[in-house]
Amino acid sequence: MAAALYDPEDGYYARPAGQVGKAGDFITSVSIGPLFGRLLARHIAAWHQNSGSPERWRVLETGANDGSLAADIITGLERLSADAGLEYVIIEPLPHLARIQRKRVPGAAVLESATLLADDPLPTFVFGNEVIDALLFHVIESDGTRWLELGVAVDENGTFLWHPLGPAAAEVVENLPVMPAGYRTEVRGRSVREFLQPLASSMAGGRMLWIDYGFPRDDYYHEARTTGTLRTFSRHRAGEDPLDSPGEIDITAHVDFTGLAADIDAVGGQVIRFEPQGRFLTHVARPWLLEMEGRTDDDAKKDLRAFQTLTHPGHLGSRFHVMEAAF
Repeated sequence: MAAALYDPEDGYYARPAGQVGKAGDFITSVSIGPLFGRLLARHIAAWHQNSGSPERWRVLETGANDGSLAADIITGLERLSADAGLEYVIIEPLPHLARIQRKRVPGAAVLESATLLADDPLPTFVFGNEVIDALLFHVIESDGTRWLELGVAVDENGTFLWHPLGPAAAEVVENLPVMPAGYRTEVRGRSVREFLQPLASSMAGGRMLWIDYGFPRDDYYHEARTTGTLRTFSRHRAGEDPLDSPGEIDITAHVDFTGLAADIDAVGGQVIRFEPQGRFLTHVARPWLLEMEGRTDDDAKKDLRAFQTLTHPGHLGSRFHVMEAAF
């Protein structure tokens, strides 16, 4: 999975930008237009004000793709006159995407790793939209008495296929009961905590906010979910075989939000919010919705349509959840 998604030359995310959006492989809330970023800017500005408006502060974005969301948030903060003392930082280990982000958001610092910020911690708002689902995970399958980890092998025809590696490491399956034989699922093990730790170390207090699709653990590992949540995406078509055209398709699995909360706690955070995206954005948007009352111009109509797409349960409002933590 690491090679297929993140190899700096041949990985899926190292390809020329364009995976996200109507013309790409999948859409995100960012694809709906700039309103998503402007609403996040309002939430960030409110946190900054409630924190006493520190003179130096930081917004730290992960998984920024082509920088569109960063540009929308910065514009939103500027319009709210809430950008004084702001340092906007994007963490991007892939050189190709980093070049695109520096061009798209020239006012942001684009760094390879958050460890570079550890010597200068600031009050920070850390966030990522559809990031946790793309972190590396193990594929495991029950034989009825124990969990086996599945790896990838190559047969005599040069075709990739699943191959049992043996019993899964204890720390990978420590919280899972053994399921009936043939039950297959995914676990992220320590990858989430290892991802969060450098981000937390760069903070002198603040918030983390993660927006993604997923379930609490009891639902994620329900006995009826026998094939897990692993999915691939290409041209807006979902598939289930990550061994088909690796490097050319997105590979993802839902987020175990119970596990994410535990990992946040382990790096010093306390979860203060877990709710559907629709409820979160509706709360954030209340002042904006009051401002929109009575407006009938084309821009207002466009924004209201975007808001409905972002919040309606039949669109993105219930598909995604928001987990926010205080540090």
